[in-house]
Amino acid sequence: MQVAPPGLKGLIVADTTIGSVRGSEGFYHYREYNASELARTRSVDEVLTLLIDGALPPELPAIELGALRSIPDEVAALVDMMSTFTADSLSVVRAALLAIADIEGHKPVLDIDHEQRRADALRLVAVVPTVVARHYRRRTGLDPIDPDPTLSHAADYVQMATGETPSPLHAAAVEKYLVATIDHGFNASTFTSRVVASTGASVASALVAGLGALSGPLHGGAPGRALSMIEEIGSAENAWAWVEAKLDAKEKIMGFGHAVYRAEDPRGIVLREAAEDIGGDLAKKAVGIEEQILAKLAEWKPDQTIVTNVEYWAAVALGIAGLPTELFTPSFAVSRVIGWSAHILEQANDGKIIRPSANYVGPSPEAAAT
Repeated sequence: MQVAPPGLKGLIVADTTIGSVRGSEGFYHYREYNASELARTRSVDEVLTLLIDGALPPELPAIELGALRSIPDEVAALVDMMSTFTADSLSVVRAALLAIADIEGHKPVLDIDHEQRRADALRLVAVVPTVVARHYRRRTGLDPIDPDPTLSHAADYVQMATGETPSPLHAAAVEKYLVATIDHGFNASTFTSRVVASTGASVASALVAGLGALSGPLHGGAPGRALSMIEEIGSAENAWAWVEAKLDAKEKIMGFGHAVYRAEDPRGIVLREAAEDIGGDLAKKAVGIEEQILAKLAEWKPDQTIVTNVEYWAAVALGIAGLPTELFTPSFAVSRVIGWSAHILEQANDGKIIRPSANYVGPSPEAAAT
């Protein structure tokens, strides 16, 4: 047997046609398209069509999620009940997806054809923003807002969460965020979803597994902390001394450094553009603070390339667009379930179970027997 590197880092474990990340170049793609350009120019529904069906509209009819966003009354009641005792949106989404799958009779992927798997995936993808928004509003003492099928996926999400139809610029910022973060290589949650799908389990089970992986602080991250950092620093003039104190205390600088990218995170570039399109004090402050932090990090470790990651500009763009900080991490799930679904369908079509081995390093059983 071959021994894999720690964390499977650098190890190729599957073939995929969905996308890839080229970290040294600061580049990633969805199928054959530059993902950053898709985020700038295409809607969630269009990129969903690309990942699920294999081509962009108008080559294929665009998948429209609007009519699929409503949730059953039983699931609405479940979300309302859970909102009374948990602030964890991802746990509520996990419960809601499993409930919908049970109510609507979703079956293991092993027992259904591709078209039914696809239908199950689209239904579950569509309801995630509805569940996230309903949970947030119940937690804050507000009445939930039903989805509006005439709005785009991004605009409807913002409206259900905030109670206001977003301006075109605000909706565009959220749309760019959702498209930019749909997929990003074989990260922990994507791999987890594929492992579960490889067992023949239902689409819902595989998505819930992905959500479980995303809930870990080493993976899903916390863009809200990046926004809090910007607010704490206050201005570019304060950034140098603030970062120096954090580094001396060996504390993490939120929104900087990435496991893959050695050039600027292309997702961050798109979201910085979106924030600057809206403008305002926060966007200007974020630009100046970013410059100072990067300069200090370059002085601190001149032999390393430390870049701004997606969390920094995601926090700024989502905040400027009007989403509360409590929804930053759940918004990642609203986006990423699309990428997971594409991988789940691809893995289900493969039909092989993912079953690696472990290297036993404990006491010898022979020695224990004697």
